[in-house]
Amino acid sequence: MNREVLKEKKRIVIKIGSSSLTHEQTGNLNLAKMEKLVRVLTDLRNQGKEVVLVSSGAIAVGREAVGIKEKPKKTSVKQACAAVGQAKLMMVYQKLFAEYNQLTAQILMTKYTMINDISRKNARDTFEELLTLGVIPIVNENDTVSTDELEFGDNDTLSAIVTALIQGDILILLSDIDGLYTDDPHKNPEANFIEYVETIDESLEAMGKGSNSMVGTGGMATKISAARIATNSGADMVIANGDKVSVITKIMNGENIGTLFQAHKDEKFKLINYISTKQYSR
Repeated sequence: MNREVLKEKKRIVIKIGSSSLTHEQTGNLNLAKMEKLVRVLTDLRNQGKEVVLVSSGAIAVGREAVGIKEKPKKTSVKQACAAVGQAKLMMVYQKLFAEYNQLTAQILMTKYTMINDISRKNARDTFEELLTLGVIPIVNENDTVSTDELEFGDNDTLSAIVTALIQGDILILLSDIDGLYTDDPHKNPEANFIEYVETIDESLEAMGKGSNSMVGTGGMATKISAARIATNSGADMVIANGDKVSVITKIMNGENIGTLFQAHKDEKFKLINYISTKQYSR
């Protein structure tokens, strides 16, 4: 596939994980990287693109703020950290985007938002209005109120569902890895990099390995699952390393970076059916 076609994509969904937003040594927000991310996204808006950011980091920011060193396992602790962290995270985003006179909006979603017909339509309409107004929606799962039965579980999945909901043209997953490999490159130095995926089959799904990140929740298996949702909905998807957020600009300029999953819109694909039956892994 000629990546030059990515230049023409207008509606862009970008997911950035906790490990890409925080300093590995301390767990604190990497403000320099966030400032660069904000600049890149605003520049996309200045080009006439529509941009949606799915941002992890609320729990990580919250637990650092309240002094919890270990990744919380108890639901009530995670939800408390999310409540503290989401407010702090949005405060930082809004301050940085304001430097470039770019409006943002916070959208917190649960699985129930997508299962319920009325709330799903309302969510889609809200996205449409915000994008029409030139606003960049910043999306996260509403960890404060979500339950095990009604949670997406990871923002890879959430970003793909948002892409399908708003009929996005491309989904970019920024991770702590360069893309898809035949094996975990952190453990196997002979793992081969895969630049392009035309179709997702069982052998490809079997390659999904756990993430090396100690901060986020999504491993490679969740990214392949996200690719299935995005490509079936008609969007291309790219997995790339979020170490340098300038990679977003390079991808949108058609450079051969990361792993590209080619869109193949499935007319029989119904997002609500997928959400209702699919079991998400943590």
